Amino acid sequence: MRNQQPILYGYWRSSAAYRARIAVNLKGVEVEHRSVHLVHDGGDQHRAEYRQMNPQGLVPLFVDDDGTQVSQSLAIVEYLDETRPEPALLPREPADRAQARSFAQHIASEIHPLNNLRVLQYLGGELGLDDATKRAWYQHWVTLGLAALEPQAAALQGAFSLGERPGLLELCLVPQLYNARRYECDLSAYPFLVALDARAREHEAFRRAAPEVQPDTTP
Repeated sequence: MRNQQPILYGYWRSSAAYRARIAVNLKGVEVEHRSVHLVHDGGDQHRAEYRQMNPQGLVPLFVDDDGTQVSQSLAIVEYLDETRPEPALLPREPADRAQARSFAQHIASEIHPLNNLRVLQYLGGELGLDDATKRAWYQHWVTLGLAALEPQAAALQGAFSLGERPGLLELCLVPQLYNARRYECDLSAYPFLVALDARAREHEAFRRAAPEVQPDTTP
């Protein structure tokens, strides 16, 4: 069934949904944003109507105007790049594309899964860890991951991964550093990542995607 415009299901504080918001903004794709509140009344992601669309029970979910449904933020980015090639979110050269994907997957596959909401809820609920211990858990895995990414940021030749434009690399970095700051991670050892993040956040696509300006933002 064709929609009037694409729909992006997300949550203001979800870093994965944050990535997808940046991606559609960089592409210039006008979408209808629909909130899936991850904590209210046990979490909208567990409701039957959402699970019917997305059995993974996660955000984001992108529903294109032709009805195509894509979950997982990096899959959404790749889908957007394949269906709407310009402006590209990945470099043109295969080696550069591989490096951008490596950076993105390190965040999405190595750092984020150890620190997302359901993991932190499990640590505090079933395992009974207090907030200080959960924070230490978060900080350990985030700082370990960022240390591995700092040399890659230092090696960039231009202002951004696409020269004068941000792309896949930055749309993964910025949400991860947003979360790192929320959990009071010390970022002083990563000056290249911090500088790249600051440049990217000045871009209009990133400003419009920021958690604090989303319609479902809550204190």
